Amino acid sequence: MATPALIIVGVALVAGLAIIVVGLRSPTQRTSVEDRLAELGTLAQGDLSLEEIELSLPFADRMIRPRLQDMAEFISRFTPTQTLTRTRQKLQLAGIANRIGTAEFLAIRYILMALFGVGSLLMIGTGDMALIQKIILIPALTVFGHMMPVLWLGSRISGRKKEIIKALPDALDLLTICVEAGLGFNAAMVKVTEKWDNELSLAFNRVLQEIQLGKLRREALRDMADTMDISDMSTFVAAIIQAEQLGVSIGKVLRIQSDQMRIRRRQRAEEEARTAPIKIMIPAVFFIFPALFIVILGPAGLTMMEIFPTG
Repeated sequence: MATPALIIVGVALVAGLAIIVVGLRSPTQRTSVEDRLAELGTLAQGDLSLEEIELSLPFADRMIRPRLQDMAEFISRFTPTQTLTRTRQKLQLAGIANRIGTAEFLAIRYILMALFGVGSLLMIGTGDMALIQKIILIPALTVFGHMMPVLWLGSRISGRKKEIIKALPDALDLLTICVEAGLGFNAAMVKVTEKWDNELSLAFNRVLQEIQLGKLRREALRDMADTMDISDMSTFVAAIIQAEQLGVSIGKVLRIQSDQMRIRRRQRAEEEARTAPIKIMIPAVFFIFPALFIVILGPAGLTMMEIFPTG
């Protein structure tokens, strides 16, 4: 592959990653009401114009994100509703539905597909390749560019689920202690959000915000379980809702759920320990054993060559 082709591929990858970072990054922190009022007062006094305020924003918020939103609106008109719904569910499972819209994510996929497609065409024009390589390269890079955000999203979903499953037993222990000490369930969730900063605490914080906005607690908890797709969390939420409807002590339910979660965590650890030898076998066969064979049999091979010379 020629050097210009490598440069083109590198530029396409950097541009694609830049689009993903800009599109999927967390939104800038919102200013408080006092800051907004002070900004409006300054604007009313004539110290800053609208253009100066707009120019004070980051380049990504001024140029890239608005273009991405325009393209997302155009793509959403021609995208089936089922595709939009399925993508929205995946974004919720990844915990980034509040950072990027469904149509924006689809727009990122099409942008990367176009970038990698154009990059493959330029590579064909600048590189010395066989015909079969050219035929395979264009669709392969185009499909890879289209699927790269999906692969990233799947990795994000898997990592979020693992983090929630790992944090759930400790969170249930804290909820149990707080409720048995006399706090309400909502106040106990506040303690969880104050103690940890992970995906589970963010989910609890979202539930508390929805309750403050007037949503029923059982509906907020059920929606939280739906955005996680974790059996342990679904079982926990179902037990809490049932205890609330039947008038059962939530403290007793939390104690039972906490004991069950600790048992499941120990079972998962034992399962990981049983599968460890199988996982170790692959790197051992391909990386460790060849080195051992060279160190052990290498001197014997040299000795045999001296005893039985080939020429």
